[in-house]
Amino acid sequence: MRALPGCILVLSLTGCSWIHSPASSTANQNTAITPSSSPLTSHKPAVRPLPAKLYKSAEELVGKPFRDLGEVYGSTCQVNLQDPPPSIAAARRDMQVRAAHMKGNAVLLHQCEMVRSVAGCYAQAVCQGTALKVTQ
Repeated sequence: MRALPGCILVLSLTGCSWIHSPASSTANQNTAITPSSSPLTSHKPAVRPLPAKLYKSAEELVGKPFRDLGEVYGSTCQVNLQDPPPSIAAARRDMQVRAAHMKGNAVLLHQCEMVRSVAGCYAQAVCQGTALKVTQ
């Protein structure tokens, strides 16, 4: 007798989940959503910052005023042997994007290396640098 209220609760919750399921594909084929009638038209796509400019040596910054924003890292990971191998270029690009998220427009590259003994990765490419705000 104690199980009866529990069963009724489970069945009622299951019935509620059926109400909120998406419509079938045949119903979607017959209706067209215009941009003016869609409730999502007020949502703007996320704006991605452009990757920061990469400086490979400090000599390139001589004579340019800049502000140091902090350390940035970029990495790519090969989880297993079937995944594509990690690349230094992709790790550098990740580092540049992270610097741009910090409101930086440049990165001074310190080092990039390939690492094999990382937990969770078969191989990993890692880059380290300093995010900068260079004023022209």
